[in-house]
Amino acid sequence: MTSNTDFSDRLDAELARAARLQPYVAFADPLGSRRNFARSVKISRALRGPVPAAASVRTEDTRFTVPGDGREIGVRVYRPEGLREPAPVLVYFHGGAFVAGDLDTEHDRLLSLALETDCAIVSVDYRRPPEAPFPAPAEDCYAAVCWVAAEAAPLGLDAERIAIGGSSAGGTLAAVTAMMCRDRQGPTPVLQLLLYPALDDALDSRSFRRYPRTSAWHIEDSHHMWRHYLGGALGTDDPYAVPARQVDFTGVAPAYVLVAEVDALRDEGIEYAANMLRDGVSVELHHFAGAFHGFDAAVPHAELSRRALAEQSAALRRAFAAH
Repeated sequence: MTSNTDFSDRLDAELARAARLQPYVAFADPLGSRRNFARSVKISRALRGPVPAAASVRTEDTRFTVPGDGREIGVRVYRPEGLREPAPVLVYFHGGAFVAGDLDTEHDRLLSLALETDCAIVSVDYRRPPEAPFPAPAEDCYAAVCWVAAEAAPLGLDAERIAIGGSSAGGTLAAVTAMMCRDRQGPTPVLQLLLYPALDDALDSRSFRRYPRTSAWHIEDSHHMWRHYLGGALGTDDPYAVPARQVDFTGVAPAYVLVAEVDALRDEGIEYAANMLRDGVSVELHHFAGAFHGFDAAVPHAELSRRALAEQSAALRRAFAAH
C-alpha cells in the first residue's frame, strides 16, 4: 500500500494505528477470499481479545425450513441473560462482499449489540454467490424475517417489534429486505439498520473517485463483489438487486444509516438516505469522520467504534420502545 492510497492522514489516530495491523482481503477469487476473510476475522479477534458481553449473552445455532420451498436456512439466535419476553428482535445479515462471511463473521459485534440494546438477535446464514447469486441471498433474508414473525410466540419474540439490519453487503440485503416487506405485504420492520451499505453497482460516486483504494477496501473489490452477486449482469434496473435503482421509497421502514468518511461507499449511502427522506421515510444519517469501511467491526475497542455501537443501540431501543 503506497502513501497516496492509505489516507492515514484522514483517519482517526486510533483507527489509523489499528488499520496497519489489519490484513487486506481481495475478492476476485471467491474461494480464496473466503479463506482470507475468515483469517482476517480471526486476526481481528485475537488483537482485540475476549468480548465482555460473551458471558452475558446466550447463543443457539438452529435451522428453519422455508414454507413451500423445503430449503433450510441456518440462523444463530442471541439472547441476553434476563431478557424479558416477548422480546424485541433484530434480524441481522453479515457482511463479506456477498461471497464471504458466515455466522462467525460478526459474532462479537452481535454479542455486544444484543447486550447494549437488550434485545434478541437472529443472525442469518444466507446463501452466497457465485454458487447462489441474486436473488438467492435476498430471498433467504426475507424468508428469515418472515420465519421470525411467524414463529415469534414459541421463540419468545415480539412479532410487532422486528428490526432488520446488516453491514456492508449485509446492509444491501437489509435495504432490499425492507423493500420486499413493503411490496409483498410481509412483516413490518420497525427499523432498517444500514451500516456502510453497498447500494449501487455504478461505482461512479465522488467518494469512489476520492478513495478508490484504502487499507480496507479497493474499487476492484466492488467490481468483483457486484459481478459475483449479479452473475455478471451489471447495470440491472431491478431495485431488489441494486437498491440504488429504487425510484419510490414511500412506506419502507424507518432507517438508521451509518457511513464512514474514508470509504468509497460513503456517498451512495448518503444519497440513499437522502432519497428515502425525499419520499417521507424517517431517517437518521450518521457520518463518522476519520473512519474507514468496517471500522467498528475491525477495531471495536476504538473510541469511534464504541460511539458507533452506542448510537446503533440507542436507535434500536428507540424504535422498539415506539411500538
